[in-house]
Amino acid sequence: MALLGRTANGLFWMSRYIERAENMARLVDAGQRLSMTNLSSDEPDEWQSVLVSAGVEAAYLAKYTEYDTASIIDFLLRDRDNPSSVRSSIDTARMNGRMVRTALTRDLWETINESWLIIKSRLDKPLNPVELTAILELVKRQTALIRGVFHGTMLRNEIFDFCNLGAFIERADNTARILDVKYWVLLPEHSSVGSSLDNFQWASILRSVSAHRAYAWEYDGEYRAMDIIDFLMLNRRLPRSLAYCYLCIEESLKYLNRNYETQHKCSRTASDLTRRLSNASVKEIIDGGMHEFLENFIIENNRVAREIAESYRFYA
Repeated sequence: MALLGRTANGLFWMSRYIERAENMARLVDAGQRLSMTNLSSDEPDEWQSVLVSAGVEAAYLAKYTEYDTASIIDFLLRDRDNPSSVRSSIDTARMNGRMVRTALTRDLWETINESWLIIKSRLDKPLNPVELTAILELVKRQTALIRGVFHGTMLRNEIFDFCNLGAFIERADNTARILDVKYWVLLPEHSSVGSSLDNFQWASILRSVSAHRAYAWEYDGEYRAMDIIDFLMLNRRLPRSLAYCYLCIEESLKYLNRNYETQHKCSRTASDLTRRLSNASVKEIIDGGMHEFLENFIIENNRVAREIAESYRFYA
């Protein structure tokens, strides 16, 4: 029997916001790492790039008049006025999980609830800059725990697929945004491209998405921008790459097509995006403009999300 649209909606957004909480922590981590390596520019400019890539610059400027590092970090992690902050995301994830509680295993619901309590307790207090790294690691650890329980206890049915779709739509969006932060930081200084500083910053991006060791296994361990871009965008074996995310999105949509005995527009859009990623090369992406490629990818990824909501009547 097909799920009600509001149940599918709750599962999809529960997973999106759990992933978003982790991803916002990773985005802040990327900003922190780049601000420590790019000493030739003002640090606030780099944090501004994080706001832009997160899509929350306008919301930030509605509340603050200056690009202050401490205010930006607080806005991204703790601020309830920012619906994409870690605190807001984990609140929304838990709220959606509570609405679809009967569709979740007991272990999964209890893990979501416990993680919400732990993260909320830590973020209720003002941020101490010295503790920032520990807080980011806490968020990543708790969301990884939720993901582990999800994969270890959930039946592989349409409930699993709607959760999977939410997680990978959000993850693809975030990987593109983290890459865009790197593009923004060195954009004014083309002379830095290919330098030791450039390569060190790419290595920092790898660490921020927990892909540092995986990169060393896949390549020869030397930090080369072309290889790192290929790894994070096009490598089908990296769980955070754009290509891997879309393989998983396409697979879940195929399972739903079989279960619902119909093929929706979202499946065709996702398949087209998967094919474009499969046929792309790093050289073509860079020659055509990496920022433009990422910007277009984010737009298309949002289109897939909208079409999923329309196809499965999320708001009916």
